[in-house]
Amino acid sequence: GLPDRLAGMVYTEVSPSRAASRFIGQPIERKEDQRLLTGHGRYVDDVTFPGTLYGAFLRSDVAKATITRIDVSGAEAMDGVVAVFTGESMNPHHGEGWHAMLGPELLTPPPLAPGVVKHVGDPIALVVATSRYIAEDACELIELDLDVQEPVTDYRIAAQDTEHLVHGDWGLESNAMVAVPFMELSEDLAATFEQAAHVVETVVEQNRYVGVPMETRGILAAYDNGTDECRIVVSNQSAHGTRNFFSRYLKIPESNITVDLRDVGGGFGQKMFVFREECAVVLAAKLLNRPVKWIEDRRENLTAAGHSRNEWAKLRMAIDSDGVIQAVTIDHKADVGAYPICPAVMDSTLVPGPYKIPRYGFSTEMVWTNTMGKNAYRGPWMFETTAREMLLDYAAREIGMDPVELRRKNILYMSDLPHTNPAGQTFTEMTAGETLDQAVELLDYPAFRAEQAAARAEGRLLGLGVSVYVEPTSMGVPSLHSEGATVRVEGSGRVTVWLSTSSHGQSIETTMAQVVADTMGVDYDDVTIVQGTTQGTPWGGGTGGSRTAVIAGGAVRAAAAEVRERLLRIAGHTMEAAPEDLEVSMGVISVKGNPSASMTVAEVAKFIYDDPSSLPSDIEPSVEATVRFQPSSFPTWSNATHLCVVEIDTGTWQAHVVRYIVSEDCGRMINPMVVEGQVYGGVVQGLGGVLLENFVYDAEGNPLTTTFMDYLLPTTTEIPAIEIGHVETDSTTNPGGYKGMGEGGAIGAHAAVANAVADALAHLGVKVTATPLGPNDIFELVRAAGALPA
Repeated sequence: GLPDRLAGMVYTEVSPSRAASRFIGQPIERKEDQRLLTGHGRYVDDVTFPGTLYGAFLRSDVAKATITRIDVSGAEAMDGVVAVFTGESMNPHHGEGWHAMLGPELLTPPPLAPGVVKHVGDPIALVVATSRYIAEDACELIELDLDVQEPVTDYRIAAQDTEHLVHGDWGLESNAMVAVPFMELSEDLAATFEQAAHVVETVVEQNRYVGVPMETRGILAAYDNGTDECRIVVSNQSAHGTRNFFSRYLKIPESNITVDLRDVGGGFGQKMFVFREECAVVLAAKLLNRPVKWIEDRRENLTAAGHSRNEWAKLRMAIDSDGVIQAVTIDHKADVGAYPICPAVMDSTLVPGPYKIPRYGFSTEMVWTNTMGKNAYRGPWMFETTAREMLLDYAAREIGMDPVELRRKNILYMSDLPHTNPAGQTFTEMTAGETLDQAVELLDYPAFRAEQAAARAEGRLLGLGVSVYVEPTSMGVPSLHSEGATVRVEGSGRVTVWLSTSSHGQSIETTMAQVVADTMGVDYDDVTIVQGTTQGTPWGGGTGGSRTAVIAGGAVRAAAAEVRERLLRIAGHTMEAAPEDLEVSMGVISVKGNPSASMTVAEVAKFIYDDPSSLPSDIEPSVEATVRFQPSSFPTWSNATHLCVVEIDTGTWQAHVVRYIVSEDCGRMINPMVVEGQVYGGVVQGLGGVLLENFVYDAEGNPLTTTFMDYLLPTTTEIPAIEIGHVETDSTTNPGGYKGMGEGGAIGAHAAVANAVADALAHLGVKVTATPLGPNDIFELVRAAGALPA
């Protein structure tokens, strides 16, 4: 259990006091729980259409090769096999393959290998059969001859390798997808380093890991060749984005496509876009005029559903004699694999982070390799935080300053805003310094350092890691910058809300119902949220980029407010009262100061539906509104501080997290319980990425971590009680005051955990520059430093 002083949640409210709300800000029980916790959720594999066939993929088991012969006759002859598709028979049948959010510059590769394979797991053939078991068995009957070639696997040197090219067949002469040479964003950058009292230099490398949602990828598609209509059920984060994609891909109008997402068992960015396998299944359904289903197994998910992180940087920092940072530079490299689904990498404009760093320079290089392509993963730009925060802790040790003190000398407080960093990012509302102070207070920093000194005297390895970040949410990315919401009062007086969002763990059904209930003055239990389908919902980008609370919340709030005004106008006419003299509470409209003069929302709705012609011409007979919302500026900034305490077992060299503290500011919290749940989940993923998870390829491009026996995930036994403090400052970019926060936990945790391990080992002369930091990694670091106990 936690100390008494930490029981419950800790708040510091920086915003002016606001009127109390009945539902917003309350830890209300989630609407989703009744369905999901009792096993009544509906996922892709729970849905079957009449006559459904099942697909399985033959995948490459080498990293790079030319297909010299493929014979599918044995598989085709197997009982129960309906069709076997190869690149030759399937690839010519699709149209344009690009996602609205990414634009046509990043095309989806052909659904099946076009005569060459470029990573292990590359889909070569699709077998469609009457059962999944038959389809998988038939894959083994396909005869395949490959001309195997030497792959490119080391992204740190891939750009310099002009002999071995990932995409030489495209006519390219380099493995660099993007290369930005070093840019000095301050004229006196070089002079600053020459004159600085301290210049600290280090490298930071972050390992490759995977989103690993509970529900793997899956799709069920049915195509009617008579009407050119397609129905798709898919595990995805964007119903309208998926329909938009397949309209181009199938060359049919969007109105001919229906996409349903049902319940989605986790996404974390992995399911934001459309994959090659999903394209192949939809094309198979069209070519066969039969429904086809494919459900990914766990090995496929680990090896072929997109990888993340895997970045490296060389960093330099100039610091004056008082500990004030004068300049930072970063030379950055990232691995995007063979076919990046979304090559999201570090945002170079965020490297200065929540600090007053006046001078900055950077370079970046994104390179192709013969490995699985890069995909978005909860805070896909987060390497800027990992690199900067590991650099800060290292710099503090190098110049003999406490890491918290170094940050306090340079961090941005509310009183320092607005602030524009040298890369052009402007912060107008952020509480980085305030969250640092709150987190340090929750820890009782002096007491911890005393405990650490005592532990070291006993031979125990205790360490503290600090990580502070600013999180860009609800960004102005194409297809994600606005959102629509439709709010309607039904004849019963209940309220239905249609959104294009797709909840995969964010509790959107709960939080958006809270916003509607408070805005309209109805009961939370009377609000139903409809999402995850293209049927009846306004067009929108779906759920991703920490956008739902800000953009969808803004649309919901505006639409609900419009419906409320309509209710008041109609009730005012009926009750012979001015609308401004009426109020709504828990579904009852009454005259202010005279609650006996009232009517219910249900009575107003019944009046509209049963006798709309009795209204005067200046009152619209409608209790429904659709509104599109866009924030006043982009992005909306959230921020937090993470503190992690680890103890390293000198018998096993495993790092155990013994305490974890987060102080966060996500604006006005709609539901504190949901906010904390998002923090918990993100922290666990960040912790796992340092101490347990690591996707490994050998030099030949063979994946070595393809099951949960070797790709380790955190469990309850590795996770401590996470203590959370809240600093609430209303956002000014939207009327509700909300900020996004879905990715922050994963952004801050990686550096906090890595820094804690580094702090625990620093007095032994160990320098930590890379993750993961499992027992073997820590043991090798200690041995290399010559610090193993006798």
